[in-house]
Amino acid sequence: MQPGRGRGRELLFASHLAPCIRPTYEFITRRLGEELGCPTTLIPAGPLEQLAAGEVDFAFLCGLPYVRLRREEYSAVEAVAAPVVRGARYGGRPIYFSDVVVSRASPAATFEDLRGCSWAYNEPDSHSGYLVTLFRLCQMGETTGFFGSWVMTGFHQESLRRVAYGQVDASAIDSQVLSVELRDHPELAERVRVIDTLGPSTIQPLVATRAVPDSLRRDVAEIVTGLALAEADRARLAQGLVERLVSVDDACYDDIRGMLEAVESAGLRVP
Repeated sequence: MQPGRGRGRELLFASHLAPCIRPTYEFITRRLGEELGCPTTLIPAGPLEQLAAGEVDFAFLCGLPYVRLRREEYSAVEAVAAPVVRGARYGGRPIYFSDVVVSRASPAATFEDLRGCSWAYNEPDSHSGYLVTLFRLCQMGETTGFFGSWVMTGFHQESLRRVAYGQVDASAIDSQVLSVELRDHPELAERVRVIDTLGPSTIQPLVATRAVPDSLRRDVAEIVTGLALAEADRARLAQGLVERLVSVDDACYDDIRGMLEAVESAGLRVP
């Protein structure tokens, strides 16, 4: 790696993903600064317009807003790399799942058993907590009236806790987030169980905005996809259950694009 590839200016990264994985994004951001020879800062997520305007350089972004931004303006963001989550179910691919959780006391055994129940979702810009649920309803020929009520919680972690403590009946949780939360908070593992899985879907990308020249985007892709080569870096990635990062491009997100088109064609949205 050549020092100073970041040309000395500070690079801004934004995280639009779950807070419990933030330490992994902080680590990646710091290592990029070290390899590029320039300051790097991970800032809290702002509005998506911030990305479209190029007010930050890179972002850890959910696949749903990614495909929406690309549809609105093709050059707004570009997928650079994405994580491969540790575990046999991921098959060494940059994918993830949405695990449908209910409380241990719930009688529900299948997704179909949730008819009329309350459903928690994190936010309408989430693929794993929102769009993929609507897509399942679309596949079933159902409407959003399948659930008795929809409750927006803001974060997967909050949805999980509301299910665990009986405040809402069920939710779809990002499988990486769920694994980290149940590892770090074993008391939650005693209170919930998984009854179904939605997906797989292509996992959230690290994206470059229009503020980033092609040469820098290529350098960042080279660095992040090489992080797992060093034992110390592998150990840090493993804390977020990340095996390594791999290169991705826009076509990798055609699965999410297709789900969005199907849901919009069916006119499904939370009332």
